[in-house]
Amino acid sequence: MATMAGQGGERFARGDVAAGLSVAALMLPEAVAYAGIAGLSPARGLLAGVVGCLAYLALGRSRFAIVSATSSSAAILAAALATLAPLGAYRDALATIVILMVGAAFLLAALLRLGALAGFVSRPVLRGFAFGLAITIVLRQVPTILGLHGLVGDVATLTLDLVHALPRTNAASLLAGLAALAGLFLLRRWPALPGALIVLAAGIAASVAFDLPAHGVAVVGSITVALSMPQLPHLDGAALMRVAQLTAPLVLILFAESWGTIRTLALRHGDTVRPDRELAGLGVANLAAGLVQGMPVGAGFSAGSANEAAGAGSRWAAAIAGVALAALVIVARPLIAHLPEPVLAAVVVAALSHALDPAPLVRLFRLRRDMLIGTGAVIGVLALGVVNGMLLAILLSIASFLHRASTPAIARLGQLGDSHDFVSLERHPDARVPPGMTIWRAGEPLFFANAERVLSTMAEQTPAGTRIVVVSLEDSFDLDSTALDALVEFDRTMAARGAQLRLARVRDHVRDLFRAAGAQGLEARSFYSVADAAAATIAAKEPVA
Repeated sequence: MATMAGQGGERFARGDVAAGLSVAALMLPEAVAYAGIAGLSPARGLLAGVVGCLAYLALGRSRFAIVSATSSSAAILAAALATLAPLGAYRDALATIVILMVGAAFLLAALLRLGALAGFVSRPVLRGFAFGLAITIVLRQVPTILGLHGLVGDVATLTLDLVHALPRTNAASLLAGLAALAGLFLLRRWPALPGALIVLAAGIAASVAFDLPAHGVAVVGSITVALSMPQLPHLDGAALMRVAQLTAPLVLILFAESWGTIRTLALRHGDTVRPDRELAGLGVANLAAGLVQGMPVGAGFSAGSANEAAGAGSRWAAAIAGVALAALVIVARPLIAHLPEPVLAAVVVAALSHALDPAPLVRLFRLRRDMLIGTGAVIGVLALGVVNGMLLAILLSIASFLHRASTPAIARLGQLGDSHDFVSLERHPDARVPPGMTIWRAGEPLFFANAERVLSTMAEQTPAGTRIVVVSLEDSFDLDSTALDALVEFDRTMAARGAQLRLARVRDHVRDLFRAAGAQGLEARSFYSVADAAAATIAAKEPVA
């Protein structure tokens, strides 16, 4: 059977079980690695992965999202805890407080419907973000595969350090990582098999059989997992404010990374996701992670991409991944201690390999649209980090929009034959202009930043001897006071030249605005179509408002 009924109308899809098992095998190494980045025990990363997937199922709606610890949030949590050095005795407890505050912040943002701000993140930004993030995560796995320890820092620093440290590469570690990568890519020929899980099992077997630690290959080591209610310290108001301030960067990075992942994967498959609903899902997941003393959780790109590549068809794949991860920890914890870290890194690299395809960015250059935004997102993530890179790309999107809106294309229109269609004369030279008439259309809505410039350009380029000037407002859904004043002034300018202004494609609420402003003349010369405005017979001597 392809599907099987599930809770709340959701259905198991074909491939959910295999996808869940494969993703669980990826989550295990990521959880261990990310906990290490944050300076916390591996158990916290594992618990975060289990409860994050299960809690997100309650409210989240992405069928590919795997809500667990992420590399970026782990790094920011480590930095946040470092700034709380005077409270270092409570490091674990402070981490829990930060995670609970992150969950509460997400729920508050969902309640206030702040998810609409996600609309400022355009598709080119998401594509550039995904590509840059994939490069960043893959690059951070390279030192582990090469057996080089202690290499950290931004992309540029890490790359330089890698080049200098290459002579110290551990051959056994490199061989283990390359063998794992080869096995992962080979097993993709059989998508029904949990390839990552098989490779991890093989890595453990090789570690024991060939005593890889004796050859300098790092292994995960012993993991202790114990569930208990968090013991929170008593903090005064000043300390709580310091902790609360540190939640803002975490919320920002988790939302940027999670929404980037969720929306990117949704766009590929035509799925519908709502940012406010995802904010709520992330809020519940982080509260749950805080209660079990886990780590901050979000929809990581590597795990989400792996879930997609493994054939997940519903949200149940993530739930299966969470349960499978718990089973792995309970049943196979003694074996996990022997798991080689280069094999873990190889699993992460393989999961992100298809995200390194530059085709979506190349397409922007072929279309000659949004190239700066897409490449800016990539460069921003690589040079400035995930948060600052995303912010840079968003600023580029807004700047591009403002530039386009403030300098719109202005087209002079003509009539196609005897039809009611009026089109650009530049694109349709066979269109004709009624004698003594000039018809204009702005390519963007008129508003305070462009109205005076657009109308001044129209006035300058209107041929001498024009008796009627028609301005189509089809893109102007509304007018602010500046645009209104500019139209009134333009009307007077045309009247002083002996030409009458007529407005076409004018909406009713814009007519109401003319009436409220006392511009009855403009209201009387407003029409619902360009054809009506061109054909109207209104006395040219009509007083101008």
